[in-house]
Amino acid sequence: MSSKVALIGAGAMGGAIGARLVETGNHLTVFDLDGEKVAALTAKGASAAESAALAAAVSDYVILSLNSPRIVRAAVFGPGGVAEGAKPGTLIIDMSSIDPDATKELAADAQEKGLRWVDSPLSGGAPKAQIGQLTLMAGGRDEDVRDAYEVLRHVASNYTHMGPPGAGQTTKLINQVLCALNFLAVAEATQLALDAGVDAAKIPQALKGGRADSAVLQEYMPRYVAKDYRRTGRIDNMVKDLNGAQDLARRTNTAMPLTAVCAEVHRMLTAAGLGGEDQAALMEFFKGPNKEIAE
Repeated sequence: MSSKVALIGAGAMGGAIGARLVETGNHLTVFDLDGEKVAALTAKGASAAESAALAAAVSDYVILSLNSPRIVRAAVFGPGGVAEGAKPGTLIIDMSSIDPDATKELAADAQEKGLRWVDSPLSGGAPKAQIGQLTLMAGGRDEDVRDAYEVLRHVASNYTHMGPPGAGQTTKLINQVLCALNFLAVAEATQLALDAGVDAAKIPQALKGGRADSAVLQEYMPRYVAKDYRRTGRIDNMVKDLNGAQDLARRTNTAMPLTAVCAEVHRMLTAAGLGGEDQAALMEFFKGPNKEIAE
């Protein structure tokens, strides 16, 4: 069964989600300030809208894929925003990664305007969206989360209702802590293997199925070895998420020493001009002449 869906935000992630929705037979109307990003989706069969309001007006579901609470709020409640055009009862599915407290406020404001809200951030990145295998963690009312699945089933293979509005975003922060630490650990291990003269490209196979194995090891160690920096994510987006996790940790008085170190590495790379690069560029942190191994 196809659905009428508006997509607000057609960047790397939103574009992949939109392409998959079109491919699976949904009627997609897209709005983004970048005309080239819109054109990439209309070339696949989507329709373009001149504003978020106009996209929402012809849709039953609105998917947001944006970068910050400020942008999400502007896209929904600002001039020409979703709330201006959406029919009563329209379900807004926010697939952005933003602050849980901001999400609670956005959901409450949407309810006041007769709109429904589900926060459904994701894990898996653009490659998993393209084949419909995203992992989604949802926050919202039971009936709204169930309704959102009518659309999200096209892009996700794992969809879990975590609790009320904001619970999905909290779970995403936890996901990002685990991912960031794993990315950095695998990068560090890769450099050690290279410096020690081991064929690092063989390590994923050698460790496959053991306790050290992970999706990050299998996908990223070969990329680290090859310095394959093709973009499927951004280091500065991870900085945003780690900042959010640290803010949450301060509110809950949770000690997170490893996350603090990991966040600083990401900030250093961003300050060095690598914020727009993929996580594979973490290898740049280890640049420099190799030290001799002590006898």
